[in-house]
Amino acid sequence: MNNEALQQWVEQLSMTFFGRPFLHVATFNARLKATGGRYFTRSHNIEISPHQLTAFGREETEKIIKHELCHYHLHILKRGYQHRDADFKKLLAHVGGSRYCQSLPERAQRKPQPFRYKLICTKCGMEYLRKRKVDPAKYACGKCRGKLLLNLIDNQKAT
Repeated sequence: MNNEALQQWVEQLSMTFFGRPFLHVATFNARLKATGGRYFTRSHNIEISPHQLTAFGREETEKIIKHELCHYHLHILKRGYQHRDADFKKLLAHVGGSRYCQSLPERAQRKPQPFRYKLICTKCGMEYLRKRKVDPAKYACGKCRGKLLLNLIDNQKAT
């Protein structure tokens, strides 16, 4: 499916389920991996993840489109369009949109990143494990306020 077909699909769903036209642009965005779609409040455009369509099919993608259209129409009507708003929850339930999208299979299989760095207190020997590199000069030991040294951990030992 290309962007033109998506645009027609979104316009058709908008008229069928909301009774109002979708007058802006709907496109696919392949960078969306953790989310099914996005609605932009400034431009009123919608982006949909093509990975959701590939992994879960038209039915799940239609629910994502309905979710984004709920944001769109409520925002245009100046009503509560955010996830926490009662108007949004009520409309989403009425049209049958999904509250959350499913996790993509390749994202579910990813292992958590092992700890790569260890901060060691020079006073008391307390160790702090970190996934990201930090500047030890900016921090002190939480136990004794001593200075910290940064060490790189060998990945075989960290697992």
